[in-house]
Amino acid sequence: MALLVAVSLAACGGQTQTGEKKEEVKAETKTETKTETETKTENTAAEATNKLEQIKAKGVLVMGTCADYPPYETHAIIDGKDEIVGFDIEIGKEIAKALGVELKIEDMDFDALLVSLNSDKVDMVIAGMSATEERAKAVDFSVIYYNPQQKIVIRKENLDTLTSLEAFNGKTIGVQKGTIQEEFADKNMTGANKIALGKIPALIMELKSGKSDGIVLEEPVAAAYISKNEDLAMATLEVAIEEDSGSSVALKKGESELLAVVDQTIKALVEEKKIDEMVVEANKWMEQD
Repeated sequence: MALLVAVSLAACGGQTQTGEKKEEVKAETKTETKTETETKTENTAAEATNKLEQIKAKGVLVMGTCADYPPYETHAIIDGKDEIVGFDIEIGKEIAKALGVELKIEDMDFDALLVSLNSDKVDMVIAGMSATEERAKAVDFSVIYYNPQQKIVIRKENLDTLTSLEAFNGKTIGVQKGTIQEEFADKNMTGANKIALGKIPALIMELKSGKSDGIVLEEPVAAAYISKNEDLAMATLEVAIEEDSGSSVALKKGESELLAVVDQTIKALVEEKKIDEMVVEANKWMEQD
């Protein structure tokens, strides 16, 4: 989903035939001028030697995300319009601000994010993504901006029985495709059947309908969904993911100039406790009906 709004200009017609012709000429001239400007921008971007220069030349920073992961990113109705909100979005805005450009958001399945990044469909990925060793082979990562614990969401009726990983043997565990949570289930919950889906709301529906028995999620994400579903709860067992060092911004490999700006922005936000404030604010969206 693209959240950047493009404004189009329309020429007004005159009342007389002569006036109409004059206005048409003016409109054509405006169109030509606009096209020349766009062409110049495209040429400048094409001539740029690195991603940072390309972004500044275009005036737009394209951020890839998967907007089903509150409070990181989620859809919310604001003034009657579907918007993507969350603290990842706010971080993206701060990076765009540091670059002096507009922010455009592309919403897609989680497992499509890095493919889109490396095919230049997006300039960066901010989606609660952990900088695992495997992912780092394909992309570069920023410094960590947030590091929560992992939890398993279950139906409240099973709080007294699903108290260990072994208790899920013969049960069904839900995970989001391409995540460290899926890797965790593959390595540590081999006795359980696995359901891997692209979107978390679909996993929540599987759990609520009894088709699965739990979902591995980050704690703030788990809390956000539980707040909207009284029949769900967090299992009391511990979930330790070795490669979970926290969330980072993903960039195409070798873009050191852009990475420097991203790191500088994140470090400032962390030092000023701004991200903590963003998390609190983002959680408010989940409190709305």
